Amino acid sequence: MKNDLSALDAARLLGVSLPTLYSYVSRGLLASVSKGDSRRKRYPQEEVLRLAARKNDAKRGGQTAVAAMHWGLPVLETRISHILDGRLLYRGCDATALAESATLETAAGLLWDDNATDYFQQDAPALPSGLACASDATPLARAMLAMAMLTPADMPHALESGPALMRLLAAALLQTAPSTLPLHQQLALAWQADPDQTELLRAALVLLADHELNASTFAVRCVASTGASLPAALGAGLAALSGDKHGGGSAAARCMLTQALAAPDARDSIDAFYKTVAPEFAGFGHPLYPLGDPRAAYLLDRLSALSQAYPQLRAILSVCATAGELLDARPNADLALAAMELAFGWPAGAALSVFALARSTGWIAHAAEQAASAALIRPRARYIGRHQRD
Repeated sequence: MKNDLSALDAARLLGVSLPTLYSYVSRGLLASVSKGDSRRKRYPQEEVLRLAARKNDAKRGGQTAVAAMHWGLPVLETRISHILDGRLLYRGCDATALAESATLETAAGLLWDDNATDYFQQDAPALPSGLACASDATPLARAMLAMAMLTPADMPHALESGPALMRLLAAALLQTAPSTLPLHQQLALAWQADPDQTELLRAALVLLADHELNASTFAVRCVASTGASLPAALGAGLAALSGDKHGGGSAAARCMLTQALAAPDARDSIDAFYKTVAPEFAGFGHPLYPLGDPRAAYLLDRLSALSQAYPQLRAILSVCATAGELLDARPNADLALAAMELAFGWPAGAALSVFALARSTGWIAHAAEQAASAALIRPRARYIGRHQRD
């Protein structure tokens, strides 16, 4: 069943809800393959893609752009990263292999210019003075404010600005002073992480450094294409990340784990959660990884190896396994981040801070690549409203 999709992934590719997906099957528009019960049915990938193409009206103008905007074909060329045969590659290097020993700074050098320059030799920048007034804001809000306070003169469109911006982001997210310490160590100090947790933070940052043309990266490239400053482009990425359908996945997954751990019957709690609270199966499935998210697999394997040292971790991993079985879906990176945050007692929202800091690496790479192309991103729209009226 290498080319079969779970119900969740098939629905996401089609842009429909699960009930609509099931109605397609009952109306004969899509075939399904049974795996023993109705919750474990699989859907042939080719048929799903064919139906998606028909839905987008392949014979009408603009269909290519429409399909591309929704888990479809690439709409921009890049040399930075891509997903191939279930693997995430940074300039041809497997991200999970890099996660064994690389730091986020190492990954940045690879993504920015294929390690042609070591950018992280400069001093730490000064924190914008007005940021102290935002002490009660969320970490992500502080990060967006920090980017908004920088002028184009402070941070021009150049990769040399990258280390300063990432150190400013870390300081804003953690409410600390900017530092030249390795970024994973800055997180570890702020959250009092032990050596095992620090290693996991290092690996997670590398695995999340870039992910092809996701929503936040596309937003960054759109803003960069206008000639806006690098801080402005990163601010667009942070704004996109703040949405529940992007950066909010780890918070929803943590909610599911917390409720299941406290419930008399974990299976009933998980079932109720995904039927009522999070029908999108937060923490599970990914349209680009039909066979499972390699980032999640890597982090959860590392967590499993630590489960003897952390009793709470054993219970959390058990809930993860139960949820995956009930949903017939494999975990994604959001679930792994939520499990880490919960098991190690990091502050609520730490997972999103890890995500934001890590992904800023890729955003900087994409902003620089887009600016170098000198091309403005401006797709056309297909009008579907009323035509001319008196």
